[in-house]
Amino acid sequence: MVKTRTTSKKQPIVTVHDLTKRYDNKAVVDGISFDVMEGEVFGILGPNGAGKTTTLEMIESMRPIDGGSVTLCGIDVAARPDAIKAVIGVQPQTPAFEEKVTLKELIEFFASTYGDTVDVEAVLKDVQLTDKINSYPEQLSGGQRQRFSIATALVHGPKVFFLDEPTTGLDPQARRNLWDLIRHIQSKGVTVIMTTHYMDEAEQLCDRIAVMDNGKIVALDTPQNLIKALLSRGFKKPQHVEQANLEDVFIDLTGKELRE
Repeated sequence: MVKTRTTSKKQPIVTVHDLTKRYDNKAVVDGISFDVMEGEVFGILGPNGAGKTTTLEMIESMRPIDGGSVTLCGIDVAARPDAIKAVIGVQPQTPAFEEKVTLKELIEFFASTYGDTVDVEAVLKDVQLTDKINSYPEQLSGGQRQRFSIATALVHGPKVFFLDEPTTGLDPQARRNLWDLIRHIQSKGVTVIMTTHYMDEAEQLCDRIAVMDNGKIVALDTPQNLIKALLSRGFKKPQHVEQANLEDVFIDLTGKELRE
C-alpha cells in the first residue's frame, strides 16, 4: 500500500485492500490498497490500460473481485453487492437513456427504482436543466447530457459518487461548469471518486490522487505534495509563469455561461 499523510480527522468511507483482477492470468489490477476519506474528492489517474476503470467497477460491485477486498460505508462489496447499489451513484463515460421519454419522466423513473419520490424541478435546478424538464435526452447537448446523467445518479442521495472521465469531449464552458457542479456535490457531504485524463482537472478538483500504472498504484498523495516530491527529486523545466492560460482567454472572450 502506498502511504500518504493526511491531516483530516474524517474516517475512511471506502477501504480497498490488496484488490486484484486478472484476465488470461494477467493482473490488470495488481494488489492495490488505499482508503478514501469521507467527503473528499479522490482522483484515480493513469494512462489507458492502467486499470482505473476496472478498479472503479469492482468498487461499485459491477465487476467481480478476484482477490482482496473492498469495504464501502461499512459494507463488504463482494458479499453484499445489492446493498452497495443503494448507497452509491455512478455516472458512466457514455450515458444512455430512453430517447422518447422526457427528463421529468426519467427522473421520476430513476427515483422509483429506489422506492423514492423526488422534487423533479429541484433536481434539475441543481444541474441547471430546469428549462429542459419536458425535453427528450436526444434534444440535449453533450454537456447537458452529462449533467442530466449526474442528476439521475444522485436522485436517491448516495453517499459515494463515481465519475469516469466526466468532461471528455466537452467545450471549455461546459467543462468548467461541470467542475463547479462536482464541487457543489462535494459541499453536500458526498464523497466523490473520479478518473480523468486532464491533469489540470485533477489538480483543481481532487483532494488526493492515486496514480496507477500497469495495475499498480505508483503514487498517492495530494496534488501539491506530488508536485513537491517531483521537484525534490531534482526535476526542472524552463520556468515561464503566466497568470492565465489560453482556456482562461477563451472563457473571458466568449463568456462563462453555458452555450446550449
